[in-house]
Amino acid sequence: MKEASFYDKLKDGKVRCNLCHHHCRIQEGKRGICGVRENRGGILYSLVYGLPCSYHVDPIEKKPLFHFFPGSKAFSIATVGCNFQCLHCQNHDISQMPREEYHIIGEPVEPDEVVEMALNAKCKSISYTYTEPTIFFEYAFDIAKIAVEKGLYNNFVTNGYIEEEPLKSIQPYLHGANIDLKSFNEDFYKKVCKADLSGVINTIQNYKRLGIWIEL
Repeated sequence: MKEASFYDKLKDGKVRCNLCHHHCRIQEGKRGICGVRENRGGILYSLVYGLPCSYHVDPIEKKPLFHFFPGSKAFSIATVGCNFQCLHCQNHDISQMPREEYHIIGEPVEPDEVVEMALNAKCKSISYTYTEPTIFFEYAFDIAKIAVEKGLYNNFVTNGYIEEEPLKSIQPYLHGANIDLKSFNEDFYKKVCKADLSGVINTIQNYKRLGIWIEL
């Protein structure tokens, strides 16, 4: 557990998370939509910092990224939780676990240990994937920073709902992203994903403006 980045303290002990376009207002003892950011005593905490639920070596094309060091290996890592609630999610068991079951799982692994595993596996990059990297932002940020120091690259496999300020902060360490643009239909996003298309479009524009390689 670690104090979250990008939030405001409000009246009556509430907090507002500014990490993604949901801007959740969270009461004491409650969690945001993602299920992994909780208000404890007026302080917002990430409940999944250092607790990956899955990590694996994948071909980069599995992300899928086809123009980001093609033919290389990526060290894939994820925690439980997601800020979308997609009805068709292929990783529903881990993405929705904290929200539906109010349960967090994971094996303690420090950021430097993640980087060491990636190096030992001869990976070119680290992929923050399987669920949604935005919701384990603090963990991803610390891993990514060390990874760059060790000569590795970083990429997000994301739903594209991160806010501009968090994205700007990680930009020096984030080299690419596959943004899963699921539809150009606003109703689809509202009904199937419980999110807004406009937020995704805004994020795609921010990635482009910041010079981060993107594939859709």
